[in-house]
Amino acid sequence: MLTTIGRWFAGKKIAEFEGTYDYDMSYAREMMEANFPAFRGFTSVVKLASVKGATPADAMFAAKIATTMAEDCGPCAQLTVTMAERAGIDAKTLRAIVAGDVSAMPESAALGYRFAKTTLSHDVAAIDRLRGEIERRWGKAAAPELALAVALSRVFPTIKYALGHGHACQQVRVGGAIVPLMREEVHA
Repeated sequence: MLTTIGRWFAGKKIAEFEGTYDYDMSYAREMMEANFPAFRGFTSVVKLASVKGATPADAMFAAKIATTMAEDCGPCAQLTVTMAERAGIDAKTLRAIVAGDVSAMPESAALGYRFAKTTLSHDVAAIDRLRGEIERRWGKAAAPELALAVALSRVFPTIKYALGHGHACQQVRVGGAIVPLMREEVHA
């Protein structure tokens, strides 16, 4: 009985999320039906991914978008951009993040973006320098938040791909307009 109620409630939450963000959650629905305990673990990751407080919002979203775009060809990246828009991140900043144009980003967004890209490249010396800069600007609590954002932003696209839902590509839009992607060089 409890599992039936839990599935019903989870299904309702999935539908609400899909409606709110115009995002296909069929992979989560399939996970819920196949293995409810695994799905509950997934929902714990969702909650963990919303940790915030010490890091400026534009830096946090820059890190999440940079990481998600490194892992995904569209839908997850679009979801993260939509969430950033709804959190009040300026469209000009979001266009720069999606395009990888570090010079057009505000300093805080550029720092979050560079931290994510450098972490993904495993450049230990550069990560150490950036982490030091983050701690000087925002305190010691900011680096763990950004590290968690980078790690968890990889989880959702990975799960989608592993469950056979990672093949739908799309262009990313900010404010309804497609943002051209550019290959950037990130200097830590």
